[in-house]
Amino acid sequence: MNYVLETNNSETGLSREYRPRIGITMRLELESDRFYLSRHYSEAVEAAGGAPVHVSLIPHRDYIATIMDQLDGVLLPGSDSDVDPLRYGAEPHPRLGSVVAIKDETDLGVLKEVEKRGMPLFAICFGMQVLNVSRGGTLIQDIGSQVANSIQHEQGLPRDRPSHRVKIAKSGLVSELAQSETALVNSHHHQAIDEVGRNLVATAWAADGLVEAVEDSRRERFALGVQWHPELGWQSDDLSQALFNRFIAATRDYAERVGNLQLGSRGAQVLKEARG
Repeated sequence: MNYVLETNNSETGLSREYRPRIGITMRLELESDRFYLSRHYSEAVEAAGGAPVHVSLIPHRDYIATIMDQLDGVLLPGSDSDVDPLRYGAEPHPRLGSVVAIKDETDLGVLKEVEKRGMPLFAICFGMQVLNVSRGGTLIQDIGSQVANSIQHEQGLPRDRPSHRVKIAKSGLVSELAQSETALVNSHHHQAIDEVGRNLVATAWAADGLVEAVEDSRRERFALGVQWHPELGWQSDDLSQALFNRFIAATRDYAERVGNLQLGSRGAQVLKEARG
């Protein structure tokens, strides 16, 4: 679905394209005690037509609900830390990475609000893993020591270089966007999905069998997770662009449905014409 929505500015009389507000949870640098976020997530969202909104790691229910009231979609980014295995009933593996409690708590609180509101969600790398945990799924804590004959999933620099192929299911959103049964992706993770959580279905796999993408099994929900990083190198990668474009299209639909998007008469006409 490709269409432009316009909103009216009553003060200037001008119209502009409506940019859905996309919440992106931040990350915490333990050494400096600073919130941070790679620039590439926000730049990819903006290029696809969204307005990125950075969400601080404050795991308070009222704060999260207030922020979510202002959003049309959520992007859960990657992280250099791991989900606490106690959250999916496992003991810590010797090669478990660092764990940041307020990051897990904030992401899980945001996911609870996403589920309650039926809000579109795009989850990348760690984001896909914490999504799976929120749905009752489990994780492989360290691929290298727990998966026999695994391929290299931590490619290093340059980070945007496609380093391995994924096999894509014949049906599903990733298949529709890729228009192929395989895709070349980058890879920056040492953990992976083990048991897939409820209302999720795996739709892409690496050569070693590890899950590389999940989608919500409910037709009325937009929730997509990928294990690779489409925010890196999206300028030259068609699938990465398609993933972000479809996500932003879903958030526009959501904004219209819940009333965040005030079209006005001209905007309504644009939408009507675009839909035919």
